[in-house]
Amino acid sequence: MRKGLEIGGIVAAVVLVAFGLASIVMGVNGRSTVRSSLKLEQIVGSPDMTPAAIKAEAQKAGLPPSVTLPTIDVAGKTITSGARARAFASYMRIHTLEATGNLTYSQMGRYTAKPGAPAKFTDGHGGTNVDTYAALDPKTQRPVDNGLRNLWVTETALTTALNTSYMAEQLSLFGIVVGFALLLAGIGFAILAIGGALRNPDRGLSFVRISKKPQSVDALPTA
Repeated sequence: MRKGLEIGGIVAAVVLVAFGLASIVMGVNGRSTVRSSLKLEQIVGSPDMTPAAIKAEAQKAGLPPSVTLPTIDVAGKTITSGARARAFASYMRIHTLEATGNLTYSQMGRYTAKPGAPAKFTDGHGGTNVDTYAALDPKTQRPVDNGLRNLWVTETALTTALNTSYMAEQLSLFGIVVGFALLLAGIGFAILAIGGALRNPDRGLSFVRISKKPQSVDALPTA
């Protein structure tokens, strides 16, 4: 019975070590893929992508204090890591809010409002959802799309890709950490199994045993 448990312990150790090594390799490869893919895009932070500069821009554009501003400086830096990609995406969002007057995609009108459109039928920044008050294309006589709303579509697509890179890099790092944990657990199993801890349970806890010296005959109390 104990022999079978020892063999099972060794097999479990081998499996844990194998999974640990595989997890580490996959994590390292995933992290490398994320960084090499970002490097191919040749994205460089603009000069205003510093916490101080973006704060000044946001105040000048009239953005409310509740807007979360970036805290990482990527000005003039090449975006080659998940952390920088996430920071770049947050700067892009602030730039878009500045352009749209702090309106998000869902808050903006689908069409460009024509001059003289009642304010209650607009979003307050030149957009409207009412066809009657929309500017018409001279050629097609169809409502003109709100260009600023289309800006949000582009911003969302790009920032989603950048944030996905950040998430992928974090998952890769998590895989590396888990891999080392499995590797250490496998080595521990191997030490216990090969050391015969199952065959002699006292051996496995020998480091916590307290030896007691027998009391000498001379120390025994006399009648």
